[in-house]
Amino acid sequence: MKPHAFVAMPFGVKKDAQGIEIDFNHVYAELIKPSLEAAGLEVFRADEEERAGDIRTDMFQELLIADLVVADLTLDNPNVWYELGVRHALRARGVVLISGGRVPTAFDLYTDRKLRYSIKDRAPDPATLQQEKSKLADMVKATMESWHGRKVSPVYNLLPYLQEPDWRSLRLGAAREFWERHKDWEGRIILAGKAGQIGDVLVLADEAPIAAFRAEAWLTAGEALRKAERFTFGLEQLERGLAIEPHNLRGLREKGICLQRLAVEGKPGHSLDRARDHYREVLEIFPTDPETWALLGRVDKDAWVAAWHQPDKPPQLMRDDAAYEDALLRTAIESYATAYRRYPGHYYSGINALTLMHLYRYLTQDVRYDKEMTMMAGAVRFAAEMEMDPNQAFWAKATIGDLEILVGTPDNTKAAYKEALAKNDKDWFALDSSRGQLLLLKKLGFKLDNVDAGIGTFDRALEKLLKPEGKWQPRQVFLFSGHLIDAPTRSTPRFPAAKESAAVQKIAEALQNLGAGSEDLALTQGACGGDLLFTEVCQQRGVKVQWLQPFEEPTFIQKSVVCHSETWRDRYLKAKAKLTTTIRSAPESLGPPPKGIDPYERCNLWLLYTALSYGVPKVQFVCLWDGGGGDGSGGTAHMYQEVNRRTGQVTWIDSRTL
Repeated sequence: MKPHAFVAMPFGVKKDAQGIEIDFNHVYAELIKPSLEAAGLEVFRADEEERAGDIRTDMFQELLIADLVVADLTLDNPNVWYELGVRHALRARGVVLISGGRVPTAFDLYTDRKLRYSIKDRAPDPATLQQEKSKLADMVKATMESWHGRKVSPVYNLLPYLQEPDWRSLRLGAAREFWERHKDWEGRIILAGKAGQIGDVLVLADEAPIAAFRAEAWLTAGEALRKAERFTFGLEQLERGLAIEPHNLRGLREKGICLQRLAVEGKPGHSLDRARDHYREVLEIFPTDPETWALLGRVDKDAWVAAWHQPDKPPQLMRDDAAYEDALLRTAIESYATAYRRYPGHYYSGINALTLMHLYRYLTQDVRYDKEMTMMAGAVRFAAEMEMDPNQAFWAKATIGDLEILVGTPDNTKAAYKEALAKNDKDWFALDSSRGQLLLLKKLGFKLDNVDAGIGTFDRALEKLLKPEGKWQPRQVFLFSGHLIDAPTRSTPRFPAAKESAAVQKIAEALQNLGAGSEDLALTQGACGGDLLFTEVCQQRGVKVQWLQPFEEPTFIQKSVVCHSETWRDRYLKAKAKLTTTIRSAPESLGPPPKGIDPYERCNLWLLYTALSYGVPKVQFVCLWDGGGGDGSGGTAHMYQEVNRRTGQVTWIDSRTL
């Protein structure tokens, strides 16, 4: 959805300070609204029936959270001044000022950048209108692009340490319709995230009515992609959200995790130094956040482990190399220890700092941490024992086990880990993660009796559990977009029925060249013409097909399957019978499309995001297309450009050459 602009201005015919009549409805319709729309915004203004001091609640809510407010200061109008003042009090940026023929002198706004427009015969002067529309559109674009640049509000300029309120706190209880719509939208975001439907989240994010909502959804999508180990695409979504909310701590942490994992995977352009620099920048803004300090500690620990850990290296050589990299180890210790000092209840950072301190003592015989180790052991034990969140009970008890590895006996270690196992709800991955940390200690020959006791305890528990089968993941994802079969009455042929056989042959050749098979997924709508031809060829090759449709199925069949010929209904139903996945409709999964959104383009965008959410490198875009331009977001041209930009993995079957 487009960014949201609110216009604060007079209504109807009013006289200015010189007694000249101005029809502000003409100013809005001829100058302001088209300029804002040309800049890519959706435009709202208050109802013309308003009285001074009686701002309708819904309009007031929009004024508070709109992406942009345009205020016309031609008149000394109380409503406009009041609305502008409220905006300046709550938002540091996102204001454009305009005036007709004069520069306002009231208030201290004379230094603000503003646009002057000309008036003739009570309306914008036709001789300068086009030029002024272009200037206003350019000013709006510049304001939106420099969202985090210079503060426009004099309140925030004069009070540099004043912080904008969180957008959630700008909720007017009486603006029920606005927040009910938001609640429904947010509910769909949450359900899609829990179901792992990241493509749904991304479509809903694009459809959010204001920037704050879009940021929240993009950060949610980024986190979901990070958890699904789609780090590159996840990082892209996180950066979209952070472009709107650059100081969102959750988003900044998630970005760091993606940077770290991309560095560990050896992705070009990524390194642990880059992840470390990111966390240090975050800590300049949030110097006391223990979680960020702990994440920095994880980067530092990874750097230390990477310097000595090689699977085929002899144990003694690994120990020697681990000791040699003592400077890296001290850096990791300091990061984790700082996290724990900032918040002594953060036992995760405490046990990591303590473990690395013991390893430092073991590897180097340096006693510098001995005093702190003694004090920290009791503090970490107390913090873990005081954990009140039942969802964290396993990790708290496992921390006690980790502590017994350092200072206890094999029997105490076994007993502590058994207490942790009693709090584990058959979570195979949690047990395997804890066991993996012990294996790292074993490779260094550290506290072998205790470590072996811990590994044995986890091994026995894991033997009773089956490793969960991961959610099926396709080897390749074939995203298809293609023309419908031409109607017999179509004046300019695009994909006539006579070209069907040639199209089938080209699609089959494309899938053959791409090695399509039973380990792959195909995404399309299922419409007559290209979609169904692609579906049939995929099914012949054993490719799993998923249909995502812009309407509920009965409506889709009428609009996009039997629109030209009933013979396509039988083909649709036969292909449907072979599907192994449930047909998903946009109205059911995403809700009704927002005003002005084309359902077909929305569905194509849904298909694109769903494909990318499986992992950008997996996506192969196949299209049966005449190369026509002019498509908006979600059109075939847009899909082609997006995949081509990311991977170049596109196969274009030109319908003009069949």
